[in-house]
Amino acid sequence: MNDPATANQQTMRKLYELRMPLRWGDHDALDHVNNAAYLVYLQEARVRWLAEHIANWDRADDASPIMAAVQANYRRPMKWPADILVQLFCERLGNSSVTIGHRIVDADDPSILYLDGNVVMVWIDPANGKSVPLPEAIRAACA
Repeated sequence: MNDPATANQQTMRKLYELRMPLRWGDHDALDHVNNAAYLVYLQEARVRWLAEHIANWDRADDASPIMAAVQANYRRPMKWPADILVQLFCERLGNSSVTIGHRIVDADDPSILYLDGNVVMVWIDPANGKSVPLPEAIRAACA
């Protein structure tokens, strides 16, 4: 596919890659993985990536990430049984946000693209909901 976003992700350094099996229970009545499950797979990769860089990121009192936007381009259906790779890339670093590009590909043949797009994560102060600067660990991981 000649999608500019996909081409851009292929030239960026990967932040993280997670191999995981599809779950039979994620199928729907149309015999393919339900579209909502794709987002759960992306979330799992982001959470594991965050945990590698910030200890107790999910219990911090002063700053926590929230998802501000998601773009998901469903390229082809996934069917069980299969293993997938969820790949994360840094597209943009802001003062309080990071745009993380993502791809889901077939683990045995990464040329088979199931989904691509990105998510914008914004760090906020949980007490007041206002944005705060990105943690240095995230900035360093994306550099």
